[in-house]
Amino acid sequence: MTDDNALFTVTGDHLNTGLRGVPVGTCRTSFVTPDEGVHYCGYPIAELANLQPEDVIYLLFNKELPTPEQALAFRADLQKRAVVPSGLDEVFTSLPKDGHPMDWLSVGIHALGMMDTTGDWKEDALNLIARMPRMMGLLFRHREGRGDNIPEDDPSLSMVQRFVTTLEMEGVDDALMEQILSTYLVLHMDHGGGNLSTFTGKAIASGHATVYASLAGSMNALSGPLHGRANQSCLEFVLRVGTSDPEQVEAFVRNELEAKRPVFGFGHAVLRSEDPRATVQFALGERLCPDDENFKIIRTLREVAPRVLSENPKISNPNANVDIASGALLHHVGFTDPTYYTTFFGWARVAGIGAQIVDERTVMRHGKGTPIYRPKYMAEEQTLRHLE
Repeated sequence: MTDDNALFTVTGDHLNTGLRGVPVGTCRTSFVTPDEGVHYCGYPIAELANLQPEDVIYLLFNKELPTPEQALAFRADLQKRAVVPSGLDEVFTSLPKDGHPMDWLSVGIHALGMMDTTGDWKEDALNLIARMPRMMGLLFRHREGRGDNIPEDDPSLSMVQRFVTTLEMEGVDDALMEQILSTYLVLHMDHGGGNLSTFTGKAIASGHATVYASLAGSMNALSGPLHGRANQSCLEFVLRVGTSDPEQVEAFVRNELEAKRPVFGFGHAVLRSEDPRATVQFALGERLCPDDENFKIIRTLREVAPRVLSENPKISNPNANVDIASGALLHHVGFTDPTYYTTFFGWARVAGIGAQIVDERTVMRHGKGTPIYRPKYMAEEQTLRHLE
């Protein structure tokens, strides 16, 4: 601080650093602390993990948990919004089957926006949230060549049940899948305002692009391997480990470090202990699938990797993060293709980013909304002269 009104002083050292740590605004939906991880509207995530996704969405938009009466009314409101406009099947049919699922998700959100946009920030955000389960199920089916005889949507079901019913996977335990997906969605809905996908969506919306265009942009940002696609990479990493034997796992981790390859699923930019979202998922796995081979691998990694990583004094947090367990749980309930994992992340983030967009467009600055984002870039020659 330089005076009572200054929160932060930007120096030449902050240029070309991706704005890391540079304050640009306030966030009403969530924040992250080093010890308790992400909080939604003041609630530590561990206290919310067992709630239904609909109740957490209500929290993000209304900044308080619903009463039983409010929960029922909110579910009824989402049900009224849930019908997907006709034509989405034709859009998905036209896409290349080998396109990454995140590209399909971005196209799907854009298509829904072209089919039905009200221009009201909150209405469009809630409409998209209500239609995501059906859209996700259609995305999976068409990409896998199962576009015929799709079950009718039933808006009276929960959001997760609507996805599972649309997906209609054979040989899986639907109730188990619903339980794991519900927890996954709650844990991934929001994570502060400055992560790449959230900031991208809000920046696009600041130019008064639609909610759909903004969230499609968020999905594109999320799809990169340094951001949301890390959970895909994490399961691929676990599959490469291939054993839960502690000695072999330790040898594998040390070989990865020696080859200067990342040890996926460990470390966090803010946290200084194990991510509570990982702790919740480990507990869920111990209850639902303790003998699953991939879960046994991540159980061993949870013990071995932090000990090996902590040998490097430059690593401030060697502990498990949210990505280490999510892939193993999704794999257990039938999602064996890791390329789909980031679409679940995107599905969850539509709620949190959507709520933040509504806040920035309709609440911030006494309802005027934040202005269009225009960070200053300096000519390199000018910057060098200034720093001399």
